[in-house]
Amino acid sequence: MDMKTKKSCLNRLARIEGQVRGVRNMVEEDRYCIDIVTQINAARAALDKVEQEVLREHLQSCVTHAFHNGSLKERKQKIDELIKVLDSQRR
Repeated sequence: MDMKTKKSCLNRLARIEGQVRGVRNMVEEDRYCIDIVTQINAARAALDKVEQEVLREHLQSCVTHAFHNGSLKERKQKIDELIKVLDSQRR
């Protein structure tokens, strides 16, 4: 992972940690359920953004490298990995 992507992901994850702590505090304080669910959805959306960023980096570096310089086995492995990840997202 390049340094720019890594830094961006780490910054996003730090904010997500804060969001999750905030949700925990909301539960402890018996806050309104819909407000809690709204914050959970926001944290989930933030995690989705990190996932997209990591996946984009993977496609641009690891997969591209396998297709330009790798063996047939490596290319197949990258495709299989992507299919597995994308399939698990639909569940």
